[in-house]
Amino acid sequence: MSEISAGDAVTTAATAAGWRRAGIAGAAIGVIAAGAAAGVAVERLTVGRGMRRRARLALDATGPYGSLRGLPGRATADDGTELYYEVDEVEPAGGAGAADGAGDATGTGPRRRRLFGRKDPVPVTVVFSHGYCLGQDSWHFQRAALRGLVRTVHWDQRSHGRSERGRAQADGVTVGIDQLGRDLKAVIDAAAPEGRLVLVGHSMGGMTMMALADQYPGLIRDRVAAVAFVGTSSGKLGEVDFGLPVAGVNAVRRVLPGVLRALGSQPELVERGRRATADLFAGLIKRYSFGSRDVDPVVERFAERLIESTPIDVVAEFYPAFTEHDKSGALPAFRDVPVLILAGDKDLVTPSSHSEAIADQLPDAELVIVPDGGHLVMLEHPETVTDRLADLLVRVGAVPATANVGGHGSTAQQPDD
Repeated sequence: MSEISAGDAVTTAATAAGWRRAGIAGAAIGVIAAGAAAGVAVERLTVGRGMRRRARLALDATGPYGSLRGLPGRATADDGTELYYEVDEVEPAGGAGAADGAGDATGTGPRRRRLFGRKDPVPVTVVFSHGYCLGQDSWHFQRAALRGLVRTVHWDQRSHGRSERGRAQADGVTVGIDQLGRDLKAVIDAAAPEGRLVLVGHSMGGMTMMALADQYPGLIRDRVAAVAFVGTSSGKLGEVDFGLPVAGVNAVRRVLPGVLRALGSQPELVERGRRATADLFAGLIKRYSFGSRDVDPVVERFAERLIESTPIDVVAEFYPAFTEHDKSGALPAFRDVPVLILAGDKDLVTPSSHSEAIADQLPDAELVIVPDGGHLVMLEHPETVTDRLADLLVRVGAVPATANVGGHGSTAQQPDD
């Protein structure tokens, strides 16, 4: 056990106590930082801290999720920020994919899928944009299912994952959704400069796609073949109650901006406090990320690792973007392409009513509300999300109707095809 100085111990204790005293404000921080929030699972309170820590380490060692990697690249945003992306290319006919061991949902089993007679010299590219406090690996199951079948691009939004901390933010500029739209344009220019596109976005990633359409309608008109919005919103996020009572919501809205500013100015202190309250933080993530009670513990821990990797100062500088977000006016740009809108019916972060509002603007879209689905529905119910996404790709000719996609989005180990 490492030694802790008396000063550090006092500071850590004070930070943890501060988080506990924050009450509803602390819960709101969990909402924002986790893309989720409130409520500690009872089982975490009845097991010793050391045992819980060992369990987390065991789950980290067991879980294969997030292990898929592609050809790396970097795009440069308009403020100079380097944005990291990876490309999974289409498996060539007669290629070596069956023996490369990179294909099933866990990334450990063989893949035996072949595409013959592809006529389009420039394949369709599916561009996946992730949500707040996550990273490109949040699409693990869908990436595993589509590997070799269609060209995909997975990228980390600025200040997330392997992308550079936003340079403008280093100078004190808060992030706007419009900036994220320009970032997506830079990634497309670098990773998919030609050919048709399918845009897929979860939560903040869907908002990023709306900002892209708002600023580059010609790109949508000329190149986008289809769009999938997963657990996202076109605006009015300031009205979300996160499942809290009216009095609690009002308190959160009143104190949260100031709390986040204060915490964002002391990132090292807050990170110590977050580590000291790891079990509370894990409970917040579970409550606000998932709608089911029987989530695979390995998947739950995978989500926890994704979210906890986001520094508190990044959490703070992104927050204003969501209260100001309103891109309902950009939605008509997608009316001429097939659209999938999917959400969990128990999403407390971007409630399914927000997806229904998007569907009202896009009446020809397919609207899917997933029972017992939370905010991270693509991790919680991967087979459903993958199935509907695969159907969308078949409809626009991005993958053949005979492609073997079903089942590869499962959290369970799959047999060979």
